[in-house]
Amino acid sequence: MLSTLLIAAAVMAPTTFDVSAPGPMAPLAGTAIDAGKNTPVVLIIPGSGPTDRDGNNPLGVKAASYKLLAEALATKGVSTVRIDKRGMFGSRAAIADGNAVTIGDYAADVRQWVAATRQRTGATCVWVLGHSEGGLVALAAAQRPAGICGVISVAGPGRKVGAVLREQLRANPANAAILNPALKAVDALEAGRKVPVADLPGPLATIFAPQIQGYLIDLLAQDPARLAASLTVPLLIVQGETDLQTNPADARTLAAAQPKAKLVLVPGVNHVLKEAPLDRGANLATYADPDRPVAAPVVDAVAAFVKR
Repeated sequence: MLSTLLIAAAVMAPTTFDVSAPGPMAPLAGTAIDAGKNTPVVLIIPGSGPTDRDGNNPLGVKAASYKLLAEALATKGVSTVRIDKRGMFGSRAAIADGNAVTIGDYAADVRQWVAATRQRTGATCVWVLGHSEGGLVALAAAQRPAGICGVISVAGPGRKVGAVLREQLRANPANAAILNPALKAVDALEAGRKVPVADLPGPLATIFAPQIQGYLIDLLAQDPARLAASLTVPLLIVQGETDLQTNPADARTLAAAQPKAKLVLVPGVNHVLKEAPLDRGANLATYADPDRPVAAPVVDAVAAFVKR
């Protein structure tokens, strides 16, 4: 009897494996966790910059938030696919220049992932979860909702990104010396104008590097609230209340734009979905801590939404 139970448990255990979807020049790469037959499937879209499928970033983020979220969802009977964006990491060969992208390009890739995932799993539809900037991509992808069950925006912008950037820049006391040129750069990019590198002191030359300014111009033109308002699929908005990058104002703006949306505000949870205080130093310390789990209320909210 015991051996039979052990065999059954092994068969039912979630399995992890590499997956791919068609890309512009070469396949897009990702990792799937199969939680079992007929389980809902969530596609996890990374946030801004060089953020990989696990939620890590060579600029100092090692929280592994997407990997931990996927593993936690598997224990609740939810399958996942987490992906590398075109031009980055495992999807590097999908485009010649990873900086030559738009939100529309990323949205098109999401739809390719949805189609590939449905074909592999037999699922009627796939839930699209975007974290941070990925929330905006998810909203854009779902403007063409074929095969998409619904959208889950986790710590995603609700206002135009220019407003969020200005708020972030002003909130960090370390930016005092560069604040004025930084705000001027945001103003220019928002107006569709590129900024000469000579006008960008210190770290701003990296933040607003010439090779990404075209992408930033496109990003700043997007309106998450307008995209949310036109959704025809269900929308879940999950927002931590100690998030230093986006905040409940963004979540409430999205919810106001789409009255049928479900809004979940999570006390004591930050941008990388970990329990953290508002204190800036302690909050940011969790960005480099892959051993700290994703907050349980975030996992519970997502699982309940896709399994309802």
